[in-house]
Amino acid sequence: MRCVVQKVNESSVIVDGKVINKIGRGLMVLVGFTDTDTIDDLKYCVRKIVNLRIFEDDNDVMNRSVLDEHGEILSISQFTLYGDVKKGNRPSYVKALNGEEAIKLYEEFNRLLNNEVPTKPGVFGADMKVSLINDGPTTIIIDTLNK
Repeated sequence: MRCVVQKVNESSVIVDGKVINKIGRGLMVLVGFTDTDTIDDLKYCVRKIVNLRIFEDDNDVMNRSVLDEHGEILSISQFTLYGDVKKGNRPSYVKALNGEEAIKLYEEFNRLLNNEVPTKPGVFGADMKVSLINDGPTTIIIDTLNK
């Protein structure tokens, strides 16, 4: 499981010209799954994401989490996080979990996140236009292969 976590002032997702979801201050998370991912991987990533101390405190030190900030999360499924470019220039996505299984993990991931922080999803499998104002910029990558 891979997550790209970006601290944002705001973020939104558009599908077919319509705003599907948007958030204010918080985190925009891109998430991809592979065939070895388990519920334990979901829980690990959720715990890391909601407790990441990447928001500034009163002393301008990154010492606060999205929980501390009472922020929101915009969660976007992105199988391309498992794009492999070791051979050639066209990414191979064989390590990405098939859609039928990935949507189950994505929905459970969002449910677990939403138990901790208000979380809004994108549309699984859709052509999404995601916008954000990255604060910092601050971007953190979480990969369960390295936990």
